[in-house]
Amino acid sequence: MNDSNKIQTLIVGGGIGGLATALALAQSGRTAHVLERAAQFSEVGAGLQLAPNASRMLDRLGVLDAVWQSAVFPRQLVWMDAMSGRRLTALDLGASFRHAYGYPYLVMHRSDLLAALLAACQRDARITLETSRDVVAVQDMGDGAEVRCADGSVYRCQALIGADGLHSTVRRMIADDGAPVCSEYVAYRGTLPIENMPEHAGLDNVVMWTGHAMHLVQYPVRRGELYNQVAVFRSDRFDPSTDDWGTVDELEARFANACAPVRDAISLIHTNRRWPMYDRDPIADWTRNRIALLGDAAHPMLQYLAQGAAQAIEDAGTLADALTRHASDVPGGLLAYQEARRLRTARVQLTARWFGDFIHLGHMGAEVRNALLSAREDDSFAPVDWLYAPRAIATDAAMTGRV
Repeated sequence: MNDSNKIQTLIVGGGIGGLATALALAQSGRTAHVLERAAQFSEVGAGLQLAPNASRMLDRLGVLDAVWQSAVFPRQLVWMDAMSGRRLTALDLGASFRHAYGYPYLVMHRSDLLAALLAACQRDARITLETSRDVVAVQDMGDGAEVRCADGSVYRCQALIGADGLHSTVRRMIADDGAPVCSEYVAYRGTLPIENMPEHAGLDNVVMWTGHAMHLVQYPVRRGELYNQVAVFRSDRFDPSTDDWGTVDELEARFANACAPVRDAISLIHTNRRWPMYDRDPIADWTRNRIALLGDAAHPMLQYLAQGAAQAIEDAGTLADALTRHASDVPGGLLAYQEARRLRTARVQLTARWFGDFIHLGHMGAEVRNALLSAREDDSFAPVDWLYAPRAIATDAAMTGRV
């Protein structure tokens, strides 16, 4: 392929990870071309939690000020027992937390974050954005890559980044490891006007109510005007061959014996769409010559640590840095990006699975867990230090020994 006829960096997927990557690459002096399958750039879902490791990178990308316009800064992460209504523990997110990590913990609507990233991309002449481009085939050309879209259009590029999510087409070129893994859990989620919500654990907190094989998460978004709720439970009728599991009647039955605040909240939750919860096993290799994966295409994870978007945003900055350091060696830059990220993201994937098991314990397991949680101090950040601190990110990268 003649380099003069190729796009420098082609990004498949125009979600949070894809747009963050385009911005990071543009800031490093590269051009980026984004292909989005949908007719417009949009995010499916409602609320989003962004810990300091994400807000730190958003600041670097120059969008944190825009994000702050619609974000909410909760006082605490509060853990409640869904059956008794008892407060188990909390994590203070005030001055000491910000001092420890340099950046705040914020919550917002997913579409508001995407809008901020999209506006920044649209202002940058080095970024090209296209919609209605459904990539159906990827070919490794050795000195570049080629993608074909459903409408017959063809793109050739010097570097290809697959940011195309859980069911990534690009991933099949690198690691054709079959279908995603279903956890047998399902979520119902949505927002409602905050004035419609009764105040229980605090409408300015992130609140998680946990019980056996179920939990409910609540927090305000969009400047505190809306309230986001996510109800999650394990289906006893799981059947991957049908959609007749994780139904509304199961949702109601699973939460029927919860305390009154939880039952009241469930009665207000959106039930028009269910969201089965998937992840994949970690993989060691995300790259092939000039092709690499990013975000959920590389390391899809369960939502229990609220780190899916954060890890994609971290990927974006690391990728741009690696390609800058290896300016004349794209395959080497992509490999350096992979090596800097693979242990950290694998740890998040596996910890999310473990944490899901932990929060959904029942019977004596729940009693032991609750006793341990009740003994901790609200200003103890030790459980999250590995995830939120900038030094932890650097340490995880250095552990590979090949960065």
